[in-house]
Amino acid sequence: MLNTNLHNVMTVDVEDYFQVAAFAPNIRREDWGSWPCRVEANLERILALFDSRGVKATFFTLGWVAERYPGVPRAIVDNGHELASHGYGHERASDLTPAAFRADIDRSKKLLEDLGGVPVRGYRAPSFSIGAANLWALDELAEAGYRYSSSIYPIAHDHYGMPEAPRFPYRPERCPALLEVPPTTVSLMGRNLPAAGGGYFRLLPYGISRSLIRRVNEAEGRPCMFYFHPWEIDPDQPRVPGASAKSRFRHYVNLHRMEGKLDRLLGDFRWGRADQVYAGEL
Repeated sequence: MLNTNLHNVMTVDVEDYFQVAAFAPNIRREDWGSWPCRVEANLERILALFDSRGVKATFFTLGWVAERYPGVPRAIVDNGHELASHGYGHERASDLTPAAFRADIDRSKKLLEDLGGVPVRGYRAPSFSIGAANLWALDELAEAGYRYSSSIYPIAHDHYGMPEAPRFPYRPERCPALLEVPPTTVSLMGRNLPAAGGGYFRLLPYGISRSLIRRVNEAEGRPCMFYFHPWEIDPDQPRVPGASAKSRFRHYVNLHRMEGKLDRLLGDFRWGRADQVYAGEL
């Protein structure tokens, strides 16, 4: 165990492999139901892994998944984890009008609360798709009854990011009713480097990821927020034909190593739910 008394925040974006934005050009939304479901089995493995390490986490869950597999939100809640929203249909917030976005987040919140039997207070936009051009989405979230968001990634990326945004939890000036909790970054030579998980965690040697998280905990005295997806522990998932080389690399790189690296991470740091780690700020 590394020398830290902080509880970091472990989060899971509950979606299936065929729903990721990188494969949108290859898989039509209306065909989602024809692809083999892997999310239920992968969730069972994640819950067992968390239980073996005594970890509680926050699960940002798609309404589409919960509606078709109601055992998913129930299992999350029954195992003591936080149930939160990832929207309904995995549509980027930046692609929606305010009315369409509001309909999506309302639908997801109601569905998850009905199935999970608990209040849903947190939200994460698909592909971290809230940024400088659509900050109106924060107003919609607050109006819909969400208490916090983890949707603005303070990095420069080809698909998302708002590098000028704060690195640690803050209340946006235009929407102080909402707490924004960004995924973790490390500031180096004037740039924010991602240190929060996902494809970066699969790509980088484990020691680098551990060092970045430790730096935020010990040098800056702040908890980190980590994220991953159920499909990232599933190297046997069906391959998507026709995907670009870039999309294939981002999605499939080191899937076979992910579960082992994740287990090490769970043991090397202390982890908790977002609503509990940030309870004093909500």
